[in-house]
Amino acid sequence: MPESSSEITRLLERWGDGEAGAFDHLIELVYDELRNIARHHLGLGARDGVMDTTVLVHEAYLRLARVEEWDGRGRAQFFAFCSKAMRHILIDFARHRRAAKRGGAAEEIPLDEETASVDAAVAELLAVEEALQRLESENARMSRVFECRYYGGMSVEETATALDTSTRTVEREWARAKAYLSQALDHEERADPPSK
Repeated sequence: MPESSSEITRLLERWGDGEAGAFDHLIELVYDELRNIARHHLGLGARDGVMDTTVLVHEAYLRLARVEEWDGRGRAQFFAFCSKAMRHILIDFARHRRAAKRGGAAEEIPLDEETASVDAAVAELLAVEEALQRLESENARMSRVFECRYYGGMSVEETATALDTSTRTVEREWARAKAYLSQALDHEERADPPSK
């Protein structure tokens, strides 16, 4: 693994320097890890059916390919960046699906168990995103810690490296972020009880 890790770092530097082919070689090398991050995103809560792992990785690839200049410092920052891109892809998908459900599309989608499950996952995803945006406006570092740990599935050490901070700070901010978001989501659930 150390050899692979150092190769990833070299490819990130070469991509940042604008070397042709470095990005594609980097993606080949990290593809399995990107799939793991995608599976982690899709495995949060009841996201079954929201999107396929392969589709999420390929959508992230397309977004990453449009990055004109990589200025990250290394491997941990790259994976945090990829995780954030996947999160935004899922949010965009959920917003599009919600808009279509509210009449943005002409065709009617039949209501069945699978559709209801996807709609519940979309609602949950958007609720978490709205709470995370509120947290970001109040405490950006706490929000970034939450993104790395929850969405990226990163360890405390990986998060500390990605955010250039101490593990103690990550542990403290992680606990505070979980409490904040739990309280925000509980409050939202009480304010908007599910209809039966």
